[in-house]
Amino acid sequence: MSIKRHDWTREEIIALYNKPLMDLLFEAATIHRVNHDPNVVQVSTLLSIKTGGCPEDCGYCPQAARYHTKVEGNDLMGVAQVKAQALRAKASGSSRVCMGAAWRNVKDGPEFDQVLEMVRTINKLDMEVCCTLGMITENQAKRLAEAGLYAYNHNLDTSEEYYKEVISTRGFEDRLQTIENVRKTNVTVCSGGIIGMGESVEDRAGMLVALASLSPQPESVPINALVAVEGTPMENEKPVEIWEMIRMVATTRIVMPETQVRLSAGRTQMSREGQAMCFFAGANSIFAGDKLLTTPNPDVNEDMKMFEMLGLVAQKPFTKVSQPKTVEAADSEYAPLGEKPKWTRPSHKIERNLEASGKK
Repeated sequence: MSIKRHDWTREEIIALYNKPLMDLLFEAATIHRVNHDPNVVQVSTLLSIKTGGCPEDCGYCPQAARYHTKVEGNDLMGVAQVKAQALRAKASGSSRVCMGAAWRNVKDGPEFDQVLEMVRTINKLDMEVCCTLGMITENQAKRLAEAGLYAYNHNLDTSEEYYKEVISTRGFEDRLQTIENVRKTNVTVCSGGIIGMGESVEDRAGMLVALASLSPQPESVPINALVAVEGTPMENEKPVEIWEMIRMVATTRIVMPETQVRLSAGRTQMSREGQAMCFFAGANSIFAGDKLLTTPNPDVNEDMKMFEMLGLVAQKPFTKVSQPKTVEAADSEYAPLGEKPKWTRPSHKIERNLEASGKK
């Protein structure tokens, strides 16, 4: 029942997703208890270290420079500022800091060197460090690993087929290549997606097929509910119903039994009862803090009250994978190569993305 498989078919996953809810929840909860402590939840804090100005056209993202949103951009944060935020997160119960930068891909140079120093600094605080910086090369992944990175986030977002309706500035294969580059190190992989972008259940299943087919499967899979932001191409998408989120979490738990399934964006729209159902269905990780990059998130104190009410405890750092060692910059084995990888730039157009770009 809890055997990890890499050969799931789309049809099998659709059948799971559409099971009578009580049967689906029972199966998911049973598998969850075989592989995880059901009363322990990993808590992460997401920190936007560089906001706005992204050159990509992701239809859900308010940080894309081409869309007219109210996101205020900022330059890369300083190391001391990031350390202060990490200490605050640690004091509030987080075991991991996830740093996000609105870049298409990492470029060797002073800014990346600064990010590497942030990784070293946070790892020395005995906290897990995650980064989401866009596409990275194998050498860049090795430099992050050497600095003490615990996880790298690079979401697939959706199925390969529906991906072409969401993003036109990079290809699905670039996502897979970045994950492959990370896998050449000891850094764990965090990769999931977003529901509520207008995709079908078949697309949701297709995304899970792609994730489950990876070997090894991602150590963490975030399940995001779209937060429709005014000014983005997806501003008029209907909110995801809680039952969809519960079904998606439960299906993910069954398909990837050993993975930590994270409740990510969209929690402000969920009741405590709804979130409790997601935990029962197999979610065992959340983002805490009042903001996820640029979108709202429940207050950390409210989360701690919910944990107390449900009898949940926060997972300690380095429970699943041991703490990586930090190599100082002066002792680094890997030098910047000044690479200029040819990440894809698909030629297709997405009408709603173009329309949103042209609005004032």
